[in-house]
Amino acid sequence: MTTRPLDLVSRLRPEPRNFLALFFVNTGLIVFFFSFFGSRFVLAPGLGVNFELPHVAGAQAGAARTTHQITVDRSGFIFIGDGPSDLKRLREWLKEGAKETRHPVLLVKADAQVPSGDLTKIWSVAHEAGFEVQLAAEELTEPGGGH
Repeated sequence: MTTRPLDLVSRLRPEPRNFLALFFVNTGLIVFFFSFFGSRFVLAPGLGVNFELPHVAGAQAGAARTTHQITVDRSGFIFIGDGPSDLKRLREWLKEGAKETRHPVLLVKADAQVPSGDLTKIWSVAHEAGFEVQLAAEELTEPGGGH
């Protein structure tokens, strides 16, 4: 009994070469570009697109040079130099920063919708660590209080 009467196997194209090395090269390049050009916030929650600093008259006149900065989102997330944080981790980060800096000044970039109670807690933690605190704001463009 003939099991292969048309001999189709002889008419097939040869198997393609092994492209496993190309796969590893592509994977290596992707890892390289994410580590070189990427951000530590690629897989972590970041700031929303509607993040807005409060508007204050004379904000530019009161600007000062700072040594450290944090960002506070309206949902209560605190973003420090190495990613999202809570008050306990912020306290430790500030204590380390105060040891490294001669006159530490903290810039708090808080969304306009952040409750004042949250800002007060952050302010007191920063003062305990030995920081002077500056609150980031944008210059008021209209005298009536608009943007």
